[in-house]
Formats: sequence, structure tokens, C-alpha cells
Amino acid sequence: MNATRRSVLQVIPMLAASSAFASDSPTISSFIKPFDELPVKQNGQNQSRPILDGLTHSGGHLEVHETTLAPGSEPHPPHQHEHEELFLMMKGTLTVTIAGKTAVIGPGGAAFVHSNELHGVRNTGTENAQYFVVATGV
Repeated sequence: MNATRRSVLQVIPMLAASSAFASDSPTISSFIKPFDELPVKQNGQNQSRPILDGLTHSGGHLEVHETTLAPGSEPHPPHQHEHEELFLMMKGTLTVTIAGKTAVIGPGGAAFVHSNELHGVRNTGTENAQYFVVATGV
């Protein structure tokens, strides 16, 4: 087999990604988890449920969790990080700020945060807000 410079360079990101997570993140296996069987992490009036955290078949890191926020609360102050996040709303109201732009989303709504963008969420409604977060490149 003759490796070209291009083929070698194309493999480097995959090798770096797989070696960076190989020691501390398992490959995600297929599963079925009823919601009421997910472990609950309590933080004051707020709750979160980890769903999965590991490597996909291609070596990419994927983390998913569910959060329930009490009215007037936020999971943490606005922040930024390298990984990207997709917020998927199930119930209630969530005010989302990304890179200085603010919008309100409700059930069925979504918000995507690109790498290193300052962002934050707050439940500005009168009932609990429930949403799922899908994070890639964690």
C-alpha cells in the first residue's frame, strides 16, 4: 500500500481524537434506558440526569444529559468552552443567550452553541423547564 502525504495528513485528526479520549472515555454501546431509571443528580431545586458519555464508532466524543430547572434558576453562570452543545426543549420556557443575542424557546424549540461562544440559559417561566443537552467534542 502506498500512502500519500494527503492520506497521512487526513488520518492525523482521527488519531489525535481517538488517543485524546481513549484512556478516559469508553465507546458507547447500544442501550435502552427508561427515563425513570436514569440516575438523578440534585442541585438545589434543579435536577440533571446523565444519559450517555463516551466515544462514538468514529472516535468523536458525545455527551447527553437532561436538565430540569426551577423557575428563576440557571444551571451555572454564562460560560464558554471548546465543545459544542445542542439544547432541545421539552417543557417550560428557557431564555438562552449566545454571544450577546438572547431569545426565548419553549417546547420543541432548540438552540445550538458553537465552540467557544459565551452562552447561558435561565428559566424565566413560572414552571419547571425541562431540556436535553447534546454535547460533541467534550
